[in-house]
Amino acid sequence: MAESTDMSLLQEAFRKFSIHGDTKATGKELNGKNWAKLCKDCKIIDGKSVTSTDVDIVFSKVKAKTARVITFEEFKKALVELGPKRFKGKSEEEAVSSIYKLIEGKEPANVGVTKITKKGGVDRLTDASKYTGSHKERFDKSGKGKGKGGREDLVENTGYVSSYKNAGTYDEKLQEK
Repeated sequence: MAESTDMSLLQEAFRKFSIHGDTKATGKELNGKNWAKLCKDCKIIDGKSVTSTDVDIVFSKVKAKTARVITFEEFKKALVELGPKRFKGKSEEEAVSSIYKLIEGKEPANVGVTKITKKGGVDRLTDASKYTGSHKERFDKSGKGKGKGGREDLVENTGYVSSYKNAGTYDEKLQEK
């Protein structure tokens, strides 16, 4: 029973890494870049007994000759290849189960992803309430952009000059006389 649970966790980790960074991925095939990321994130690559070169060689060895991806079955074969190399001194079964434990339940880490900064000049430059001139007209009071209406000069063909304050009061002045 524990073996099937381990396989489902392993398969879930395989699926998460296979769709990482690829919007068209189905989760059934793992490419070389994501295979290397899986090995790095799950600490299979330790820099001494297993290096990134070893991981690439194993990937090339288990995939089909013309293929660029590996399936879950080929993934398991690759782990069987890496297990004894990573865990020297253990039997092959213990090494493979140890390598499964490193991967189970893991997902891709987003270390090194650029975060939004609000330091120094960036805060002032991105605060729409501090804009002046024509740029001020592109945003409403809450700071949300007005879209096309804020980028184009919308001309009113009323016959009055654009900045004339008493537009539409001519008829009222005639009636007063």
